[in-house]
Amino acid sequence: MRLPRPPLLIVTDRNQTRAPLQDLLAACFAAGCRWASVREKDLTPAEQIALAERLLPIARRWHARLTLHGDPAVAQDAGLDGVHLAAGANLHRARAMLGSDALIGISIHEVEDAAGLDGGAVDYAVAGPAYVTASKPGYGPAIGPGGVGEICRATAVPIIAIGGITAGAVQDMHVAGAVGVAVMGGVMRAHDPAREVKNLIAALRSGAS
Repeated sequence: MRLPRPPLLIVTDRNQTRAPLQDLLAACFAAGCRWASVREKDLTPAEQIALAERLLPIARRWHARLTLHGDPAVAQDAGLDGVHLAAGANLHRARAMLGSDALIGISIHEVEDAAGLDGGAVDYAVAGPAYVTASKPGYGPAIGPGGVGEICRATAVPIIAIGGITAGAVQDMHVAGAVGVAVMGGVMRAHDPAREVKNLIAALRSGAS
């Protein structure tokens, strides 16, 4: 499975947004993002499906991929493009359930996690937190570009860096070996999410050139 281009993953948190989530994602897609994941774990499975079904037509309008942070069964029931799993989750179960065309990823935090990844079951892994992040202030120590680099060197699976990522940090993540970045709060809390997305995409393109 080829990752969406540009390799920018927007992770949702409707509790941090300044505007309705539908409007925010529409602005992000209009700005060039082609990948978002619904991460609303405080909702019940039925509520997650209902939200995803409201967001999916917006993604389709922009030919963007929409996935779910959570249960592959919920992603399947919502008709989404794939699932992002928590560290230690069963990748093979998700792949068997969602099929070869699904976009499947997993969160990792250690080099050992990266070394054990099965590229036949997973399309990408999200590594972090790269920097201290306001979205998850207690979510482990920041591993920095050096930690991201160690994880990248431990696996052939494409790595997406997450955690406090700004446009100014994209180059460091690229040098470390990450193929892309994931952002939650930096976009969710932004006064102008579209501008933030454009800056991130410009930085990604500059790093890839």
